[in-house]
Amino acid sequence: MFVALARLINSLTQLFILVVIVDSLLSFFLPPYHPLREALDRFLEPLLMPIRRVVPLVAGLDFSPLVLIILVQVLATALINFLLAI
Repeated sequence: MFVALARLINSLTQLFILVVIVDSLLSFFLPPYHPLREALDRFLEPLLMPIRRVVPLVAGLDFSPLVLIILVQVLATALINFLLAI
């Protein structure tokens, strides 16, 4: 049972990371008022804003999506390892 839950967490983590990457890439090509960008931003902004308060822009680049990906990956790995250790 815990193995199936660990696989589900891994799959959801990978999907979430893909959404963050797609949102970051679309920000270069689509205007901010595009419906797809608005939907993704509505989902991701609450997670990115606290990171943006801590991590400043570096040469005009926003590294908050990268930090979010790393945090989610670390959290998922810790949770999966805990579930598999039970």
